[in-house]
Amino acid sequence: MRALLVTSVGVTCAAALTLPLAAPASSAPVLSAASARPPSLTTEPGTDTTDTSGTTAPDTTTTSDTTAPDGAEPRAAKSAAAPAGSTQSLPLAPLAVPSNRVTGAPAVQGLPQRDARPFSLVGVVWDDAEAELHGTVQVRTRATGTTRWSDWQDVETHNADHAADLGSAEREGRTVRGATAPLWVGDSDGVEVRVRPESPAAPESPGSQDRAATPVPLPEGMRLELVDPGEDPAPEPARGAPANRAAVPAVFADTPPTAALPEVLTAEIAAASAVNAEVAEIGASVIPALTQAETAESVNLAPGAKPYIGPRPRIVTRKGWGADEKLRERNFGYTKSVKAAFVHHSATGNNYTCKQAPSVLRSIYRYHVKSSGWRDFGYNFAVDKCGNIYEGRAGGVTKAVLGAHTLGFNTNTMGIAVLGSYGSTNPPAAAVTAVSKLTAWKLGLFGANPKGKVTLVSGGSNKYKKGVKVKMNVISGHRDGFATECPGARLYKKLGTARTSSAKLQGR
Repeated sequence: MRALLVTSVGVTCAAALTLPLAAPASSAPVLSAASARPPSLTTEPGTDTTDTSGTTAPDTTTTSDTTAPDGAEPRAAKSAAAPAGSTQSLPLAPLAVPSNRVTGAPAVQGLPQRDARPFSLVGVVWDDAEAELHGTVQVRTRATGTTRWSDWQDVETHNADHAADLGSAEREGRTVRGATAPLWVGDSDGVEVRVRPESPAAPESPGSQDRAATPVPLPEGMRLELVDPGEDPAPEPARGAPANRAAVPAVFADTPPTAALPEVLTAEIAAASAVNAEVAEIGASVIPALTQAETAESVNLAPGAKPYIGPRPRIVTRKGWGADEKLRERNFGYTKSVKAAFVHHSATGNNYTCKQAPSVLRSIYRYHVKSSGWRDFGYNFAVDKCGNIYEGRAGGVTKAVLGAHTLGFNTNTMGIAVLGSYGSTNPPAAAVTAVSKLTAWKLGLFGANPKGKVTLVSGGSNKYKKGVKVKMNVISGHRDGFATECPGARLYKKLGTARTSSAKLQGR
């Protein structure tokens, strides 16, 4: 029986946390300045509910879990429930095809150019999670408020390997759909999509019944998902204000002054934050970095024991990037340990800025849960091109949280997604360094050597049958457990550097 521990924060505790965070200085410990402001990301040198569609697609579905703001918030305690977001789900239909289409080939499906409510990320889903899409998916989008259309962009179709294990509660207990990788397209209000099936190969000889010549149908129930990530989270109020005064948020040169409002946490946000209480205040947007000495002291080793663990890196929490905690499944799923780390690329493209990374994360999160049917964000952590590290799946950054990132090898591992596509593009050095820092710390918590080997038992994949014992690197690429291009050839080549650096940070 799979070792799966499921728990949730007590209702009484969570309800008690749904209070203004401004507290007397004597009762609230003060974190470093990094956690007393919105997460200031290392950087490179809105929700609209009005239908602007010029044409109406049949059976169009929009899912939004929060009413869009009307622009005028009452001057009262501000809830941390914002930002909102939404998903437009548009059914695909056969498109007009050129006369030279191969006889017997399945019809091209898609949508002609059409207006849409604002969105920033796209993907295609279908009914059967076990079905593969044999073909190509391409999209064009129009930048919001313009007449400028992008070129055709390819969407990664082989995405089934980023998923919960076969037979797991997450996969069997919910309506999981087949899906392409999501693609970040930026703020858009128009879209066109085409899905071309693979052309059947010509038979080797006349009359041959070569199976390769049999047309492969496209999956049934294909829909285009247009995801709006919603607004970025509001600045976090400063901690430790006097009891009779609201905390005053930090003000920056480029930030207009706003009224100081106490923050109210929802029960869902409080629960997701409480599992990190040992490393940050409840409701914190950032888990601050620690020095090597501070990290060693925090793990409470036996006297005289040498801690092989890297300094804890700075981590932007789910609250920091604006995760809507009402989307995910309420309970948290755990595995026994973290014996290895699988590195992925998100395959969402590289056309994002580091300031947009929280929006990219909110979009992927919504795509994983609302479109694909997963219980939560699939990866345990994410890293952007500037080296910022983000908490992924809820459950606690120090804990062995069961993810849905490497089909067949989610048990006793963690998944790290580097935002972007790195098949033909070199990953930024900052991102590789962040992977080294994160693995040095997290693997160190569980006594794993980043340069070592580990034996894992496959839960079933297209590379290893269920039950097969596989020896692999403690820091592996996704392709080591599944026949896939992920994490991209260029990022995969950097994993040796990441292993060496991670081990050095652990003091090995």
